[in-house]
Amino acid sequence: MAKYLLIESRDPFDAAEVGNHYEVAETLKKAGNEVTLFLVENGVLPARKSPASERLTALSKAGVTVLADAFSLKERGIGDGSVAEGIGTSPLETVIDQLEAGAKAVWH
Repeated sequence: MAKYLLIESRDPFDAAEVGNHYEVAETLKKAGNEVTLFLVENGVLPARKSPASERLTALSKAGVTVLADAFSLKERGIGDGSVAEGIGTSPLETVIDQLEAGAKAVWH
């Protein structure tokens, strides 16, 4: 089992290919890997409780660890109480920690 860190920095409302990145996370998890999807910059926008967050909640329920960068959330006015179910908040240092632990990274 490999560890994967997928970093999403794009807003799915502006970039249709974000959905493909979510599918990669799901496929890697179904293959038995440990997968973290880390949302940063405009990638945190669907982390707010809304119909757009349903895909992220589903990924979390499927076993993908979904984290949103705390700074990016704050910069976009999304408080901890506004984050959808299954999405954790984390500092950017999490990326460094996972890379240091040997995770394979894909940045989108």
